[in-house]
Amino acid sequence: MAYENVILEKENELAILTINRPKALNALNKDTLLDIKAVIEDIKNDPAVKVLIITGSGEKSFVAGADIAYMKDFNVRQARDFAQLGQQVFRTIELMEKPVIAAVNGFALGGGCELALSCDIRLASENAVFGQPEVGLGVIPGYGGTQRLPRLIGEGLAKELIFSSSNLKAYDAYRVGLVNHVYQAAELMTEAKKLAVKIARQAPVAVGYAKAAIGRGMQVDLDTAMQIESDLFSMCYATEDQREGMNAFVEKRKPQFKAG
Repeated sequence: MAYENVILEKENELAILTINRPKALNALNKDTLLDIKAVIEDIKNDPAVKVLIITGSGEKSFVAGADIAYMKDFNVRQARDFAQLGQQVFRTIELMEKPVIAAVNGFALGGGCELALSCDIRLASENAVFGQPEVGLGVIPGYGGTQRLPRLIGEGLAKELIFSSSNLKAYDAYRVGLVNHVYQAAELMTEAKKLAVKIARQAPVAVGYAKAAIGRGMQVDLDTAMQIESDLFSMCYATEDQREGMNAFVEKRKPQFKAG
């Protein structure tokens, strides 16, 4: 399927989603969000794909935010619908069983920062810049930024960044735990693919269960989270991957996992 605002590539067990609106610094409008949504559905239903990488086209921007020219004249209802669409799309990324890596290659502002926050792992190029500048435009983050950012870097720092429209450069984002690694721009996608391949070699069902255990467990008290973990741990014993993984270990050979 051809998309107008994104590019989807599949390389063996990996998929790469590139936001492709370079003239608008890959800013998000409704059509782009719908393209992302369609790609996520494709990836969810493709058993051959085990890991998704999301990046932006060009060298300047991952996603520079929502498209201000597109949204500036919204009424209240249109604004709510646009926020809820972005929230729905990003939540689908967050809940998808397959791991998602954000390869942030430049500006990740507003909706771009929120897109990165919805991914499981964030890698950044040295020129990456993160921020939620919405209050400087008279609005607030609308795609989950007020919720995911404080959960990731702490309430105080998230409030400082959001209230002041301040940005974080790549190494500062690394320092506060917003990104896992920082690489030279030319190395970013190579390193993202290396990590994706390493993840793809693991048992896919177990990786999905681990993602679910972490995601669900972070939203509840510790005792409830432990129950979630034990339930998903025990469910692994209903999979072929568990039998293959443990038999391979005992037999001193590499496991041959099937697609999820």
